[in-house]
Amino acid sequence: MTEHARHQMESKPSKKASSTVTMTQELIIEGAGCASCVGKIEQALNNVSGVVKAEMNFALRTVSVTGSVPTETLIKAVENAGYNAKSSLGQAEQDLLEEKEEADQGYYKRLIREMSIALALGVPLMAYGIFVGEMTITTGTERLVWLMVGLMTLGVMLFSGKHFYVGAWKSFANHSANMDTLIALGTGTAWLYSMIVVLFPYALPEMARHVYFEASAMIIGLINLGLALEIKARGRTSEAIKRLVGLQPKTARVIRDAKEVDIAIEQVLRNDHVRVRPGEKISVDGVVIEGQTSIDESMLTGEPMPVAKTTGDEVIAGTINKSGSIVFKATRVGKDTALAQIITMVKRAQNSKPPIGRLADAIAAYFVPVVMIVAVISALVWLNFGPSPAIAFAMVSATTVLIIACPCALGLATPMSVMVGVGKAAEAGVLIRNGEALQTASKITAMVLDKTGTITLGSPKITNIHLVHASNESEVLALAASLEAGSEHPLALSIVESAQERGLTLSKVERFAAIAGHGVEGLVAGKQLLFGNEKLMLDKAIVVSDVVDVAQQMASEAKTPIYFAIDGQLAAIIAVADPIKEDSISAIKRLKNNGIRVVMLTGDNRATAKAVSEKVGITEFFAEVLPEEKAQKVAELQMQNEIVGMTGDGINDAPALALANVGFAIGTGTDVAIESADITLMRGSLHGLADAIAVSKATLRNIKQNLLGAFIYNIAGIPFAAGILYPFFGVLLSPVIAGAAMAFSSLTVVSNANRLRFFKAQAH
Repeated sequence: MTEHARHQMESKPSKKASSTVTMTQELIIEGAGCASCVGKIEQALNNVSGVVKAEMNFALRTVSVTGSVPTETLIKAVENAGYNAKSSLGQAEQDLLEEKEEADQGYYKRLIREMSIALALGVPLMAYGIFVGEMTITTGTERLVWLMVGLMTLGVMLFSGKHFYVGAWKSFANHSANMDTLIALGTGTAWLYSMIVVLFPYALPEMARHVYFEASAMIIGLINLGLALEIKARGRTSEAIKRLVGLQPKTARVIRDAKEVDIAIEQVLRNDHVRVRPGEKISVDGVVIEGQTSIDESMLTGEPMPVAKTTGDEVIAGTINKSGSIVFKATRVGKDTALAQIITMVKRAQNSKPPIGRLADAIAAYFVPVVMIVAVISALVWLNFGPSPAIAFAMVSATTVLIIACPCALGLATPMSVMVGVGKAAEAGVLIRNGEALQTASKITAMVLDKTGTITLGSPKITNIHLVHASNESEVLALAASLEAGSEHPLALSIVESAQERGLTLSKVERFAAIAGHGVEGLVAGKQLLFGNEKLMLDKAIVVSDVVDVAQQMASEAKTPIYFAIDGQLAAIIAVADPIKEDSISAIKRLKNNGIRVVMLTGDNRATAKAVSEKVGITEFFAEVLPEEKAQKVAELQMQNEIVGMTGDGINDAPALALANVGFAIGTGTDVAIESADITLMRGSLHGLADAIAVSKATLRNIKQNLLGAFIYNIAGIPFAAGILYPFFGVLLSPVIAGAAMAFSSLTVVSNANRLRFFKAQAH
C-alpha cells in the first residue's frame, strides 16, 4: 500500500470552483419523503451563494455540500425549503454510523407501532365491508356507529399519519408538492367525503352514501409498513461503510515517557511511537522504526498475501499485524489516515449521482404536480360522464391516482444501486470517485494502458552495461547514478539502487536538467553527462551509429537501452528491464474478451514496447510517446467514437487520465496521477480494471431494472387507478390496493439493489 493512498479520495476541482478554499460538509436531512424532495433540497442549497455543488442521497437521507458556506446558512436554506437538517461535522465516523443506526431503529419501531394502530382499525373495517355488509348509511343508528368509526379514523390519521400531513403542509407553505402531498390529499379526501356522508347523508343520492374510512386507515398503515420494510432493507446497503469503519481499532498502545499506555485512538498524536503486537490492528498510519513483521493489507488492496514490513516501511491504519511485534512512528492520525480518507471517498461516491440518476430526479420533480393534475382530470371525467353515484366514483378515482403514483420507488432506484455498487467495488480494492465514473465505466470501448508501472512492475533493474568509450563499469554506473539521484523517474531509481547495492559512492550533481521525453543532463565531478534515449544523443550530436544494433538487440529482449555520454562522447549503453506483472497477461485477456480495444502507450523505445506488447497480447501500441502526446492519443481514439478508459501511474500520465472518459490510476503510483483519475486501483493489478467495469455494468443494469420497474409501475398504474378498466369490466381499483402496491414497489426496488451485494466479478 502506498503512502499516497490518502490523496486518492479528494474530488477533482469543480469547474464552478473559484479561488476560494472549499470544503465538503454532510447534512442529515429530516422530512424528505420522495424523489421530488431531492430536487427541491438540492436546488435550495445550490442557490446559496458560495455553494459549488450539492448532492443528496435519498436512500440515506443525507446531502453532501461542497463550497465555502457556514453550516448554519446551509441548514437555514434547507429549512426554508420545508425540511429539517443537522450537520454531521465534528462527529467521528463510528459515532455517526451508530447515531444513524439508532435513529433508523427508532424510526422503524415508530413506523411499526403506527402501522399496527392503523391496520388494527383498517383491517376489521375492510373485513366487514367484504364479508358482512355494505358500508353505507341508511338509518340513524348506522349514522351514529359510522360517526364513532370516523372519529376513530381521524385519531388514527393524526397518530399514525401525522408525518404525512405535516410534510404536506410544509410543502404547501413552500409552494411545492411531494409524496406527503399525495398521501395527505388521498387519505384526507376519503375521510372528508365519508364524514359528509355521515353528517349529511340525505344531501347525497342513496347510491353515493358509501363511507371509505377503511381506505384512509389502510393506506396509512400499508405505507408505514412499506417505509418500515424499506428502512430495514436500506440498512444493509451501507455495509461497505460499516465494514470499513469497523476496521478502525478503538485504542492504541503508545510509548510515552518510556512507558507503554493504551489510549483512545482519537488521542494519538503525530510522531507518537506506537507498539503493535501480533494479531493487533494498526491504529494510525506510520513508518516502522523498530522490528519486522508481515501485515495483512487485504482490506485496502484486496490482495490476500501478507506484506513483509521492516524499518522504514509504511504501515496503514486498519491493516492487521500478522506475526512480529513492531514499533512505528505515527505520521497521519484521525481523519488524515488513508483508511479515513477511503471511507470519505466511498461515502462521496455513494452520494454522487450518475447521469441516469440526475435524469430520474428531474423527472420526479415534475411528477407529483402532473399526478395531481391527472387526479383532478380523472375526478372531473367521472363527475361528468360516470355512472351514479358519480361523486363517489370521482372521489375513489382521484384518491387512487394520488396514492398509486407516489414516486418513492423512483427516488430510491438510483441511490440504492450506487451505494451497493460503490461499496462492492471498494471491497475489491477499486475506489470509484463519483457516480458519473461508475456509469461511464460500463460503456468503455477502448482501454489505453501505460506500460511502466501499469503493465510492468515499475521497479526496473539493470540487466547489463555495454561499455563503448569507457573501460570501468563501476565508474560508469557511479556517474550515471550520481546524475540520476535527483530524478524521480522509475528508471532513475533502478540506476541509483544498483549503484548502492554495489557499494559505489555517489557524487554531487550540478546544473541538473530533465529533458521531457528524452532524458537528463548535468555536471558531475567536472564531467558533462548525458543520459537518455537515442533522440537525446542525436540532438546533442553524440555519435551512436556504431552501437544501434546493440541497442536494438537489447530492446528486442524487452530491455530498455539507455545511452550514457561523458563530455560529448558515448561511454556506454545501460540496459534496464522492467518485469511484467504476473497477472497483466490474464487481466488484458479479460479486457479483450469483454470486447474492449486495448492500446498500450509508452515513452519507451519502439523495440522494447513491441517486445512487451507481444508478451502481454496487445496488438496496438505507440512507443516513444511524450506526456502531451499521450493525451493526444486519447483524443484521437475519442474522435473515432471510442469511449476511452486510460490507466496510468505516473506524472506523465496525468493529462491523459484527465482527458479520458474514465481515468484509472494505479494506487501504487504518484499523487498527481491519482488525483487526475476517476477510479483508483488500490492493489495495482490490472484485474481491477475488469473488476471495475464488471461492477459498473452490474450496477447500471441494476439501476435500469429499478428505474424501469418504477416508471412502468407509476405510469402504467395511473390509468388503472383512474378507472380505465371500469367501462370494460366494471372494475375500479381500490385506494387500499393502490396504497399496498405503492409501499411494496419501494421494497422491491430496495431488494433488487441489495442483490448486487452477491455480485461476483468473473474469476481470474
